[in-house]
Amino acid sequence: MTALICGSVAFDTIMVFHDHFKNHILPDKIHMLNVSFLAPDMRREFGGCAGNIAYTLNLLGGDVVPMATVGCDFSPYAEWMDKCGVSRKYLKVIDETYTGQAFITTDQDDNQITAFHPGAMGESHLNKVSDAAGITIGIVSPDGRDGMIEHARQFKEANIPFIFDPGQGMPLFGKDDLITFLEQATWLTVNDYEMQLLLDKTGLTPAEVSSYVDALIVTLGSEGAEIITQDKTFMIPVVEAKSIEDPTGCGDVFRSGLLYGLMNDLDWEITGRIASLLGSIKIEHNGTQNHSFTLEEFKARFQAEFGMTF
Repeated sequence: MTALICGSVAFDTIMVFHDHFKNHILPDKIHMLNVSFLAPDMRREFGGCAGNIAYTLNLLGGDVVPMATVGCDFSPYAEWMDKCGVSRKYLKVIDETYTGQAFITTDQDDNQITAFHPGAMGESHLNKVSDAAGITIGIVSPDGRDGMIEHARQFKEANIPFIFDPGQGMPLFGKDDLITFLEQATWLTVNDYEMQLLLDKTGLTPAEVSSYVDALIVTLGSEGAEIITQDKTFMIPVVEAKSIEDPTGCGDVFRSGLLYGLMNDLDWEITGRIASLLGSIKIEHNGTQNHSFTLEEFKARFQAEFGMTF
């Protein structure tokens, strides 16, 4: 199977604040918020949801092609993708713009404050799902608003099953938009905060949301994840990381695991555990594309963690 990953490709500028945001944000002054966080640690990483998902799925040996719009400053990222063996066939360069840029500040509780400049993402609707040949599964992850709407519609019209992953794009959509996505998608994945936003925006109950899709996957942070199908609910345990370095991108690698399981016809218990282990491996590394392993190494760690194989 070949997976088409629709979403953002971006540069991540990641800064670390050596304290806790809560110590510097006064609740009674939130209406006139003016704070500055000294972040002595900073690095620039290759990121974006499509880039991150494709990177990890490629490590697992999945046949994967990202689809995104990038800007005039994309060359360093292009070189990195070539080095990693990730296809650039369906990346469209918009010369008049910058590639998307995320500016992320993380505190000692792993809370994050992010500012994002979409840049070329605003033109993501110029890419068409039909431009990619031989696609058998897809994902619509955070991207330009019009692009997410169009790509979901195009997957549905082409009868290609896909995961809807609204993520940070949730604020872009109203009730009708979100219900349309649910009607089109085969699977839905959100974290628990995004799930609550979805419920608030649509007025649906959790049961009503899950009734639209073959599976609803909700990540629960340190509590693991919940996979709700029409027949059964699976609780996926969290894998304790060897060290906690950086949470940025954990959600994206989790989605890589979901796609890998779906592409290989694995059951949800195995698929969820693959995704959970990927999240643990990712959090042990700074940045979103600095973890590395062979499939054999991953399978050995999977067996050591769970006492089972796939």
